[in-house]
Amino acid sequence: MLRRIGAITFNTYREAVRARILHGLFALALATGGYTLVVGAYALRDSLRVVSDLGAASISIYGILVAIILGASSLYRELELKTIFPILARPISRTEYLVGKFLGTVVTMATFVAANTAALLFALGVLSDKSLELVLSVALGSLIVPGALAFRLPRSRTYMPIFWAFSMLLVGWFMAAGAPDDRRVLLGSAVLSVLEVCIVAAIATVFSAFSSPFLSAVFTLGVFIVGRSADTLAHLPARVFGEAIQQTGQALSKVVPNLMFYVPPRTLLTGEAAGIELLTYIGSAAVQAMGWSMLLLAVASWIFRRRDFL
Repeated sequence: MLRRIGAITFNTYREAVRARILHGLFALALATGGYTLVVGAYALRDSLRVVSDLGAASISIYGILVAIILGASSLYRELELKTIFPILARPISRTEYLVGKFLGTVVTMATFVAANTAALLFALGVLSDKSLELVLSVALGSLIVPGALAFRLPRSRTYMPIFWAFSMLLVGWFMAAGAPDDRRVLLGSAVLSVLEVCIVAAIATVFSAFSSPFLSAVFTLGVFIVGRSADTLAHLPARVFGEAIQQTGQALSKVVPNLMFYVPPRTLLTGEAAGIELLTYIGSAAVQAMGWSMLLLAVASWIFRRRDFL
């Protein structure tokens, strides 16, 4: 079973990394990182904080956008091209196929977030204590080495971005050593963004199991907005909105994932929050993300097994 799911996972990843929209969003994310450098340069005292805060926000925003797009379109593309029929004709269940598609989206998103975070860590290095020449030389070297390996080993070209993104993330961690608090903010936000992306991708999988890409994206975006507003919906004042709206808001806050849990305050990410350890918080977030993902995938599998493709 794991072998079959793994095959679907990496096939989904191969299709996703070839998508032009993913390349465009990654270029836009890099441009946003450059914009944070410009804004940080004009900040007289808190340039590092500006870069880390804007960078953390961009990681979350672009991660969610890519997760919605990939989650809503990946399954429909297989149905439209009719490539799903020879796959399901083999000894693989629809549940295994759906889980593999979900995991492929998560692998793609983890690579995307890691590469984006690495670029922002390099930006922190420039603003802290590293020279621009050193940062640029390391960045160019990081492109030449995997490029040479991909040229010599053509079969590794598809999977090279995974190793490149996470190796650059490790290098960026050391490059931003002069800004320890801000790099904690970026890395903590990146981990929480990946966990949030898992939930969003699972939500998109549920809707894509029975709907079109456009409607799946719209429904997923709506659930995401409600999830980000769960704390607000749970505490709507009855005097202002009335009893009916207050009860509706409370009900919605209980049936959707509370995605604000994955956007904690800066003090928690820097370790300044009293009585809360960052690793403990991330562990709790991981357990919640795993629980929601498994529940949503079970619902998606139940729907997908009963879907008639003809």
